[in-house]
Amino acid sequence: MGDVNPPRSAFGASPPGGHRQRPGKAGSAAATWPSPVLAWAAVRRRLDPAIVSAFGCIVVLLGVGSLYSSSFLSPEYLLQQLKVASFLGVIATGAMVVILLGQIDLSVPWVVAVGGMMSTAVVGFGPVGQVLAIPAGVACGVAIGLVNGAGVAYLRLPSMVVTLAVNAVAQGLMVVHTGGFSPQDASSPAMRFLATGHTLFGLPNALLAWAAIGALTLFLLRRTTFGRTVYAIGNRERAAYLSGARTKLVVLASFALAGGLSAFGGVLLAGYASKAAQAMGDPYLLPAIAAVVLGGTSILGGRGNYLGTVAGVILITLLQSILSVMQIEEWGRHVIYGTVIVTMLLAYGRGRRTAE
Repeated sequence: MGDVNPPRSAFGASPPGGHRQRPGKAGSAAATWPSPVLAWAAVRRRLDPAIVSAFGCIVVLLGVGSLYSSSFLSPEYLLQQLKVASFLGVIATGAMVVILLGQIDLSVPWVVAVGGMMSTAVVGFGPVGQVLAIPAGVACGVAIGLVNGAGVAYLRLPSMVVTLAVNAVAQGLMVVHTGGFSPQDASSPAMRFLATGHTLFGLPNALLAWAAIGALTLFLLRRTTFGRTVYAIGNRERAAYLSGARTKLVVLASFALAGGLSAFGGVLLAGYASKAAQAMGDPYLLPAIAAVVLGGTSILGGRGNYLGTVAGVILITLLQSILSVMQIEEWGRHVIYGTVIVTMLLAYGRGRRTAE
C-alpha cells in the first residue's frame, strides 16, 4: 500500500510533520477575526443604498454651497439650517409612519395651519390659555388624524381621497374661524422659546425637540408591537390581520400620530414667526413626502429606516438653502427644486428595481 496522506487542517493545508495543529492562540484568532474583505462585505450588506446616497448628496451640497458663500460651512450657519430642518423633520416623521402603512396623508398643509392657528387662538384666553396653547394645537391635529384614520381603517376609503377631503374641510373651518382675514393672535412665550430658544450646549430647542421625537419614533417602530404591526401592514395588510394583529386600530393610531406631529410642526412654525398664517403649511406637503421617500422608505409601505428620513430632511433643507444663496429667482428655484427631487426619486427607484 502507498503512503497515507497526512490529515488536512480545517483551512485546507496539511499541518507540519503530518500532525493536526492544536487549537491555540493563532488558530483561534484566525477563526475568530474575519478578513477585512469579508468584514467590508458584511458592512455593505447592512448599508441602505438610499441612505448612503442621501448622505453623499448632503456632502456634495455642502461643498457646492461653500463655493458661493464662505460662511456656508460655519457652525452658526449649519446650526441655523438644522433648526429650519427641524420643522420639516417633525412633519416628515408623521408622514413616514403613514407611508410605512402603504398609505398617504395629503391633509398635511391645513393640519399644520390648524395646529398653529388654534394654538395662537388659545393664547388669547389669558394665563391658562398660554399654558394650554401647545397641547390644544397638538390635540386639534390628533383629532383630524383620527378622522383620517377612521375613514381609511373602518370605512375602507382610499387614503388619498379621505385626507384630501379632510384637508379641504380644515381649510374651510379655518376660513370661518378667521373670517377670511389673516390671524391676529400672537404665539405664547413658551411657543417662541421652543421654536427659537437655545438651552442645552447652545443647540436650538427645535432641534432638540426633533431629536426627542425621532428617538421616540425609532423606539416605537423598532421595539414595540405597534411598530412591527405598522411594517407588517405595509407589507401585506391581510396577512397581518389573519395573524391576529389589530390592523384597524394601528392604522387609526398611525394617522392620529401623523396629525399630532403635523400640528406640532405648525405650533413650532407659529412660535418661530410669532404668529400663525393661513397658508403656513402649504410649503411642507411635497418636501415631507419627498424627504421620506428619498431616505429609502418605500412609497408602497413596509420598508424604511428613520435615519433615511433624517438624511432626506437635511438634504432638502440644504437644497433650498443653496438655491436661496445662489439668488435664483423664485420661479427658477421652484423649477430646479422640483426637477432635482423628481430626478433623484427616479434614479433611486430605478436602482431599487434593478436590485430587486
